[in-house]
Amino acid sequence: MQTDILIVGSGCSGLYCALHLPRDKKITIITKADAESNDSFLAQGGICVLRDEDDFDSFFEDTLKAGHYENDRESVRIMISSSRDVISDLVGYGVEFSRDANGEFNYTREGAHSKNRILFHRDITGKEITSKLLAEVKRRDNITILESTTLLDIIEKNGECVGAVITTKDGRVDTVSAEYIVLACGGIGGLYRHSTNFRHLTGDAIAIAIEHGVELKNINYIQIHPTTLYTDKPSDRSFLISESVRGEGAKLYNKDMERFANELLPRDLLVKEVKSQMKKDGTDFVWEDLRTIPEEELFEHFPNIVEHCKEQNYDVTEECIPVVPAQHYFMGGIKVDYNSKTSMDGLYAIGETACNGVHGRNRLASNSLLESLVFAKRAAFDMTENPREVSELPQISLDKYENREELKEKYRKLVLDEIEKANNEGDKKNV
Repeated sequence: MQTDILIVGSGCSGLYCALHLPRDKKITIITKADAESNDSFLAQGGICVLRDEDDFDSFFEDTLKAGHYENDRESVRIMISSSRDVISDLVGYGVEFSRDANGEFNYTREGAHSKNRILFHRDITGKEITSKLLAEVKRRDNITILESTTLLDIIEKNGECVGAVITTKDGRVDTVSAEYIVLACGGIGGLYRHSTNFRHLTGDAIAIAIEHGVELKNINYIQIHPTTLYTDKPSDRSFLISESVRGEGAKLYNKDMERFANELLPRDLLVKEVKSQMKKDGTDFVWEDLRTIPEEELFEHFPNIVEHCKEQNYDVTEECIPVVPAQHYFMGGIKVDYNSKTSMDGLYAIGETACNGVHGRNRLASNSLLESLVFAKRAAFDMTENPREVSELPQISLDKYENREELKEKYRKLVLDEIEKANNEGDKKNV
């Protein structure tokens, strides 16, 4: 197979990148499952934006404070400065954010934000954004999406990335040559027993990077979300109770229905409070009270959360719900520069797969969608300004890729071992 640009992943970063590449380029997007089974579709809370120039210093400080001041400050500056352009793009693609009676944007607030600066679409902001991006991609004649197609490896030639090994929908192992390859493969939640992520997101790109000596960064910086709906039934994915719920006034209680923490602490600090309270109470969860939110706002802003809780036999207007922390987001990943280039020529990484240092040690709520889009666009522009020839692939044996289960287990072990190694190398413990 031959293409100009191969993008691995159909989440918001991969789609947005494709939309900013030249229309005379042949772009192929492959995705491990179907085009909608990615964490971008699951994002509930919203997307941060710089409301006005007076908010810049506050937004910057909130991001750094949440990240324990381990953030790359230039990456943070780029993200914030680019936010209005991204929102303008999204509105142009038909994304509908909540507005007031005068047609002005409504802004909400989440943990560790000092001001309301988050745009949202009810409690399905990720779905609203990503579905509109996907619809726009499907209208482009130069972009092809291949579902149920998995990246198995990248192909090197003289130290540069020139192609990839994939399995197609029918299970056939094939090679792809490309001008550039963009890794937009999502996070690593599938490695965890309890995670809000889709199970098929197992960090394959991280393992492939390790195999090829591509630099990583902050590989052990893994965010646990403080509030997912507790269940003692087997489930593929933990259901997120958005931080926006607490931003709008929901409270957390211990077993005696007493508040025990500031609900708007940064996520990592609130997780510590929740775990400490669970240990003290001898329980598997704490309680979250949504009754503190006016009922009209509750149903208008959080309809899907209300409905999911109802399906689990909880009436959020009458009772508290049990919540527990679960793995949520990967702040580390493949090290990239400010244009999303990796340490290997011909290879880019964007979205949760990449680490440009924006998030530091802990991600500020609702910065993920923004960061993914900002640096996906920069990747697209950088590739456009630096075209390459599609190189002839070297001869390689495909036999070692036939045993998928063996390869899957190998990649899983590579990632987990690398995380453990990073934890043991210093005092920066896994968050």
